[in-house]
Amino acid sequence: MDFSLKMYSEICRALEPYRVVTVKQYLSQDIEPPLVIMRHDVDKDLDCALAVAELEYRMGINSTYYFRYPRTFDLVTMSKISRWGHEIGYHYEVMDKAGGNIQKALDIFRQELDIFRRYFPVSTVCRHGNPLTKWDGKEIWEHCDFKDFDLEGEAYLSLADVSVYLTDTGRNWCGSRNIKDFLGSGSSVSIKKTPELIAFLQNMGADRIYLNCHPERWAPGLWGWVKSLLRDKTLNLGKFLINQCHRPKPPSFPGGDTRRKN
Repeated sequence: MDFSLKMYSEICRALEPYRVVTVKQYLSQDIEPPLVIMRHDVDKDLDCALAVAELEYRMGINSTYYFRYPRTFDLVTMSKISRWGHEIGYHYEVMDKAGGNIQKALDIFRQELDIFRRYFPVSTVCRHGNPLTKWDGKEIWEHCDFKDFDLEGEAYLSLADVSVYLTDTGRNWCGSRNIKDFLGSGSSVSIKKTPELIAFLQNMGADRIYLNCHPERWAPGLWGWVKSLLRDKTLNLGKFLINQCHRPKPPSFPGGDTRRKN
């Protein structure tokens, strides 16, 4: 079955020819391609995050896991994933919490980042894109710099030099259900189902690939798969209706270069 933990293990096997790196590793080290940057946005299900992280650990893969505060901020889960060698990051949604007020959003960002750093050495952050709100969290970076928070970078803004960005948002890989989950750079590829993604990886379709997989979409067991399918179908219907009215464009950042520094 597509979008099952077993299918995700097939993705991991297809990564064998590549150097698989975390977001922090990509931004802080000079790594020769072919490479895959592996990222996971832990939006909802901690059990699925543990299942995916353990599978990767057993297959020798290190990834970045971004956790929301307080929705998925769970020290037991995060500590176990960290011990498996994965990067822990902060999945911020401060513009939504601040109702679009930039200064309030920055204050919340600093407070929540400090909470993460009491337990983990957070070096990268990633905006959480809620399709039901009108604000884009990346806009805070028009008013500050990563250095203000001692960060290596941001999981969207700092990876402008990747060849291809692929995300499972909307339960497909072609981006047709995306409202806020897009990079704004990189080549587009015609991939819808996971077997097509696996073939693309096996054929070395690009030398710098950025993969974003949401753990709750790769649930173990039949019941977990059914719950994930029903949730995605409901969410996709809502996204379809929203998409008819509005699709935000990636913001420009004239205040500074937010791209990866070599």
